Amino acid sequence: QVQLVESGGGLVEPGESLRLSCAGSGLTFSHSVVTWYRQVAGGERELVARLISPLGDRDYADSVKGRFTISGDGAKNWVYLQMNSLKPEDTAVYYCAARRSIDAREEYWGQGTRVTVGS
Repeated sequence: QVQLVESGGGLVEPGESLRLSCAGSGLTFSHSVVTWYRQVAGGERELVARLISPLGDRDYADSVKGRFTISGDGAKNWVYLQMNSLKPEDTAVYYCAARRSIDAREEYWGQGTRVTVGS
């Protein structure tokens, strides 16, 4: 059974940083495609960053390039999203998702973690 658990969300001021974590079990992140998505209330889910292993290729949404970094820890089977220079428009629920390969149809999802930038 695949399980993904996100953590690290919270309330920060514009310009500050957060690091989101995604802990995985039931599949090996170092041989998977792990994606961070985000969604605002009433909006569509948006791809934020993606890590394609084992090659290590990374994709980012244009809106976060240069500010966010996706990385993985194979030993712990965790994937991180380092978010710097946060803006109010980054406010959303962030989800970690994983699939066993780039061509796999099934994608597994975590429960999400909320990020709020600004009061």
